[in-house]
This record gives sequence, structure tokens and C-alpha cells, in this order.
Amino acid sequence: MTTTKLYCAMMLGSALAAQVQTEVPPPVPGAKAVTVEQIKVHGKALEGNLEGDATDRDVFVFLPPSYAAEKDRRYPVVYALHGYSIGAEQWTHEIHVPQTIEGAFAQGAKEMIVVLPDSKTAHNGSMYSSSVTTGDFERFVSHDLVAYIDAHYRTIPQRTSRGLIGHSMGGYGATRIGMKHSDVFGSVYIMSPCCLSARPAGPASTDLEKAVEAAKTPADMANLPFFSRAQLATAAAWSPDPNNPPFYFDLPTKNGVPQPDVLAKWAANAPLAFLDQYIGNLRQYRAIAIDVGDQDGLKADTVKLHDALDKYGIVNAFEVYHGTHTSAVADRFQYHVLPFFGRSLCSGAHCE
Repeated sequence: MTTTKLYCAMMLGSALAAQVQTEVPPPVPGAKAVTVEQIKVHGKALEGNLEGDATDRDVFVFLPPSYAAEKDRRYPVVYALHGYSIGAEQWTHEIHVPQTIEGAFAQGAKEMIVVLPDSKTAHNGSMYSSSVTTGDFERFVSHDLVAYIDAHYRTIPQRTSRGLIGHSMGGYGATRIGMKHSDVFGSVYIMSPCCLSARPAGPASTDLEKAVEAAKTPADMANLPFFSRAQLATAAAWSPDPNNPPFYFDLPTKNGVPQPDVLAKWAANAPLAFLDQYIGNLRQYRAIAIDVGDQDGLKADTVKLHDALDKYGIVNAFEVYHGTHTSAVADRFQYHVLPFFGRSLCSGAHCE
């Protein structure tokens, strides 16, 4: 089986299992402190989800050094999406905020508000997708969260002043939400995205099916291998089934036999499969950037995403840097992500 044809969940398992500590840029002398607020944001789009995931989500908000003193000033906002198996709090450690934010500002990046929402679910990840089982996390990010931040902070409340960035599963989320919601965001940065290609049937296995059949609650499956948990998260997001309690999803195999209808649903959530439908939206972006490590198992599909945009003449900055899936994420955040948004987001008095 080639790298480009690995299961989406296998890609999650192989690339994300570590979510290890990252290389941290040194502190910048004289960098001014940002203000960190941890809040709860209610997700109307998450109400009634069958999985029982929280509708009030933890969100970290990083306010720039000038925010408290310059009471009349408004700021662009960057929404940063975490990867699978972690939540927003662990994401803060992996990208080493607030230090990397403070360092970026000290080195000349324009000040902005940075928002990290939590999307961890019963099976460790929402896929930032729309599902009655998990709730509509796509809409939570693109509407509920944006509306809350605009209502409670001094933002510049328009698309050209909003950026979207994500890493790994968050990179998938930034790709998916970015394609569908160019009316909300004006610039997008995609870091090492997972799950871009449609999933094939692959080898049959009944082990996961048996584990699900034996379980009564998600907690009963907490000790399953990483790959299996990722499969469950993907099923909850992409093949929900409101008539299949207690977990309300369909697996891609039944009695070890691939289920074409379920595989078709998973394929329908693959950005490389639906990208062609959103070319008009993608052309609206002020800037698009994509990066991936040269030792990252997700490199092949990330290159395909870049090539697909190039094919349509959609300008995108693309870089294959030296590193693994997680090794350089904090460095990239300080030296590449935030300066990119500083350049591409509108922060003046007459943004359009």
C-alpha cells in the first residue's frame, strides 16, 4: 500500500501519535507580554449532539501587548485549530504560547488577537466536521466562536481581518473550513494537514468491531490503541448514524467486510475530493500558505493540495521544511505563521 493510500485514521495514528514536545524558539529579549484569558464559549451548533460532548467549549484568547492601553484600537483575529488527541491546553504547550506570540510581535509581526478553541470529543477529536453525533464543529468554529469573539473583544469584524490556521487534524480543519467559509475568513495557513485523500477499503479486521460491540460507553474504549481511537473519531464525524446507539456511528467494515456506503461518506469528506467544488471560494482569499516537514508522513498529500491549487492558478505559498510532523510547529508558529497573518490580514482603519 502506498503512502498516499493509507487510511485517514492510519495517517492520524502514525503522524499524530506522538504529538511530542516541539523545538522552542529562544525568548526574544524585551518582548512585551500578551494577556491570556481562558473562557468558555457556548456552541449552539453543538447542541443536542448524540455523543454527549460538551457544548460549552474551553477557549484560550491571547490579547496583544497594546490591547489594555489602547482602548479605541481594534485588531485582526487569528483562529488556531489543534490536532487530534490533544485539546486547546496541550496545543498551547506544543506551539509554546504565549512566548512564541510575544516573540513574533517583538520581531515585527503586526499585533493581532489569537484564539485557540478546544474541539476534543469523546473519541479525542471532532475532525472539525458536521455530524449529529459530535455536533457541528465546522459551524461552531466558523460562526459561533467568531460571533462570540467579535461580540466580546475589540476585533475588526470582517473576513479580511480574520485568519484561520491549523496543524494536523487542525490543518484538515483549516482546509475544510477554509474552502467552505471564505465569507468568514480572509487568509488561511495550513500546517501538515491530515486526511486529505479518500480512504480505501484496506485490509479487513474485526478487532475494532468487537471492541465497539463490547463497549457500553466511550470510557470503555479509552485504552484502545491510538489507531483504533482515531478510527472511532473519524466514524463519529463522517459516518454518523442516529439509529445506531450507544455510539451513533457506522464503522467502515461490518463483520470484516468493507461497507461501500460508509466509505463513500468518508470519501465525501476528503478535501482533495471536494476541492474542485470550492474554487470560487478559494479565489477570494487574500493569502493562502501551506507547509509540511520533509520527514512527515503527510507530506505526499500536502504536496497534492499545493499542486491542486496551482492547477487552478490559486496563489499559495508552499514550503517543505526540514523536520518531522511535530518537531518545528512552535518555530513555524513564531517565525512563519504569525508574520504571514501580520502581512495578509487587514488591520487598518478602512479594512474591506
